[in-house]
Amino acid sequence: MTASVLVSTGAAALDHGYRDYAALLGRHVHWIADGHSSAVDYAALKHAGKALDQVLTAFSAVTPGQFDAWDRDRQMAFLINAYNAFTLQLVLSGYPDLKSIRDLGSLLRSPWKRPFFDLLGEQRNLDWIEHDHLRPVYAEPRVHFAVNCASVGCPALRPEPYAAAQLDQQLHDQQRRFLSDRTRNRFTAGDGTLHVSQIFKWFAEDFTTADGGGLRQWLAGHAALLADSPADRERVRRGDFRLDHLSYDWSLNGRVVR
Repeated sequence: MTASVLVSTGAAALDHGYRDYAALLGRHVHWIADGHSSAVDYAALKHAGKALDQVLTAFSAVTPGQFDAWDRDRQMAFLINAYNAFTLQLVLSGYPDLKSIRDLGSLLRSPWKRPFFDLLGEQRNLDWIEHDHLRPVYAEPRVHFAVNCASVGCPALRPEPYAAAQLDQQLHDQQRRFLSDRTRNRFTAGDGTLHVSQIFKWFAEDFTTADGGGLRQWLAGHAALLADSPADRERVRRGDFRLDHLSYDWSLNGRVVR
């Protein structure tokens, strides 16, 4: 049986290998920029029939009781996958007549606050997954490199689902790809400035060290990824930098057809 929903003892059980979702991502999401970013072929995805709908139906069928019975990594993988998959659905609801996911919002409500899907027994919005559940419950800063906001400035959407057995490895890889992307994070030796993504401004409180240090200490601990030369890495490691936040590119992370 290859469907995402398996029938067992009369109740729906999610396929934690996410095979149907994996096939969808593998066909329509592609690494670009030497693996630092990815692009979504939204045009092809929109013509993929009901494949995405079937994946989302399986996600929506999970009950709170089933979710509560899973271990931490299964819960996190499910929520990250749900966030990213429902974001794809949101973009497709306006594609191709949009240049940014923010076009789907309004002056009174951002697209992330729009309740448009069912999850764990209630109608939800994307902010509920990220800010009401993923961030406060699991306290894992690398989740910011995994949830994808369908924008160029956002960490890449992986062309594969997250899965409990590989979750730590996948989160580590996402962090590596994002921090080493010089369009988003870079150190300028001339003026001693560490330029980082706006993500580190919006969610600074999530990036702490084991000994209680804040964002600057967290960044210093990742100097090997944030700077290129040994001398620059040493400066970042010592905390000898001025912090600057780069502008965020909200352009749609769509595949450019030439």
